[in-house]
Amino acid sequence: MDSRQLRMPGYMLYCVLIATLGSFTNGWTIGSPNVPGEITHNCPNGNAHIADPRLPDCLPMDTTLWGFAVSSFCVGALIAGFFGGSLQTKLGRKISIRINTIPWIIGGILMGAAYNNAQFIIGRLIAGFSCGFGSVCIPTYIGEVSTIRSRGAMGTCHQFLIVIGILLASVIGLPTSNVPWWRLNYAIVGIPATIQLFLTFTIVESPRWLVSQNRIEEARQCLARLRGKRANIEGEFFEIVEAQLGAAAAASFSHNPSIADSMGNKPSIGLTQGTGREQDEEDALHPGGIGDDDTVGPSPDEISDQVNRQRALNIFEVFKDPLIRHITLLVLFLHFTQQWIGMNAVIFYSTIIFNEAFDQSMSQYMTIATMGVNFVATLFSVLLIDRMGRRALLLLAEFGCTLFSMLLVIGYRFHIPALLVVSVFMYVASFAIGIGPIPWMITSELCPTYANSSVSGLATVMNWSMNFVIGLVFPLIFEKIAGYTFCIFIGVGIVAMFVTFTMLPETKNRSIENIFKNLRTSKRNRMAPQHMGTGPQLSEPKQDPITQQLEAS
Repeated sequence: MDSRQLRMPGYMLYCVLIATLGSFTNGWTIGSPNVPGEITHNCPNGNAHIADPRLPDCLPMDTTLWGFAVSSFCVGALIAGFFGGSLQTKLGRKISIRINTIPWIIGGILMGAAYNNAQFIIGRLIAGFSCGFGSVCIPTYIGEVSTIRSRGAMGTCHQFLIVIGILLASVIGLPTSNVPWWRLNYAIVGIPATIQLFLTFTIVESPRWLVSQNRIEEARQCLARLRGKRANIEGEFFEIVEAQLGAAAAASFSHNPSIADSMGNKPSIGLTQGTGREQDEEDALHPGGIGDDDTVGPSPDEISDQVNRQRALNIFEVFKDPLIRHITLLVLFLHFTQQWIGMNAVIFYSTIIFNEAFDQSMSQYMTIATMGVNFVATLFSVLLIDRMGRRALLLLAEFGCTLFSMLLVIGYRFHIPALLVVSVFMYVASFAIGIGPIPWMITSELCPTYANSSVSGLATVMNWSMNFVIGLVFPLIFEKIAGYTFCIFIGVGIVAMFVTFTMLPETKNRSIENIFKNLRTSKRNRMAPQHMGTGPQLSEPKQDPITQQLEAS
């Protein structure tokens, strides 16, 4: 069976689950202060050392310092985003995921054993490094190892596991909201990280990254293992190699795999550093290409003259190529929207709503119920994204967030508690079904391998910096105009719907290589009247020589 028709091979699913252990740990880092935060910093026993003479019962902080302590992990994530892209290009996706576990382990130990405020903040800052670097390498790895038909569901697993981490951290926070067990809630972050550290030795490297490093035969072996013994990987492997080394090289490698061994042993032979642009999609195949039974393919010396390996772009070079710049700006806008459409603000406001509508005990459970809604809606996203498509689901989510932000303003203006509570739940569901997961997964779908790391790094910087800004700015704005703050998010939602409707292409059921190849022509067509309002149109993929040969036989 052609590997491009597979849905969810077992080993591929295993690799994705191991990678998303980091997503779960990310979620735990985010959610761990939600419930035990009060006992952590408000100090009902003062500066006593009741439980342990060596450790204080709590860490006294005023509201401002506690707010900084909680959000300090965003600073760590922001810093990691700057170097995360280049680091995963040098080390590879698998090694990056493995290394990414170490700051979580260190941060968990520091927070759990915190003797003073500074140690707690430093621990959370260090854990933030993993949150930021993981936001780069985990979605990239998932996108590059997944099959075409399951890439959407696998991509949303990153956000899904983050949500599970937040939810479980909050649930575990209920029985640990006391002295000294609040420390356990912060230290637990090191447990899944340690498990992931060892399990990364059981997964394979991304075949696309291996091709970018000219490790062709190793890439073939990894792809074969990801797709299973019964899968025919020739067509998919051809597309991956063609996108980075050119059609002639791809045909030759596919026709005569032994050439890959020669190139793998001599990675510097015949390689020229590309400009970072996609090789022209009309490249002619080698005269001795696929389909001619009498040919034996070119020699290693001949193929070395044809190979033009794409050089990885840095964060400045992605703005020089017009198409890569267009993709980069679109991705950055989606990550900007994810924060500025107001999810964190709604969660902040919901605590005020619940405190006014319910007693303190019930308010805690309503907060967890909100996270439960987030979990269920994200699960629906996993199930729907490969059926509905990315663009339709994102439009639905943006419309829902905009609508329920309007209802929050109305509920605030006319003092309707029931409308406020329902609007919070429906807003969270709308966000979780599309705006939460799609920006993280769409980057690896739109970007070619040579630009993926830099664009992912920039997207991570945008996301976490806006997360930090929202955390600082929203309380100040809310203090001035209260519920009318959501008018800002209504405006962001309207702009987001317009951009998604007119500029975002549908990427379901297409290979990463085919998406980018067709974006070159669709960019020219986008401004034509017949295409306005439909997003960039991706043409039907042309059959590669491998597919033609398989069908002919």
